[in-house]
Amino acid sequence: MQENSILASPLGSPFKVKDVAVVLDVNVQTVYALVKQGDLGSFRVGAGRGTIRIPRAALKTYAAERGIPAETLGVEL
Repeated sequence: MQENSILASPLGSPFKVKDVAVVLDVNVQTVYALVKQGDLGSFRVGAGRGTIRIPRAALKTYAAERGIPAETLGVEL
């Protein structure tokens, strides 16, 4: 059984791309596309290209704009 890193992350901390993919039940590449299109807010951390993080508020906004009830996502936003 795979560990659920979403539940292990502290409340209020931003999500990793793979965590958002799990929450939305989509492929990781879909999340990268949403970020690239500007549909899902994000920021980069780290040196070089860094890694993408998705703020909880950005995921909440994305879900609200698409009529996805926050309680169905299974995470605290």
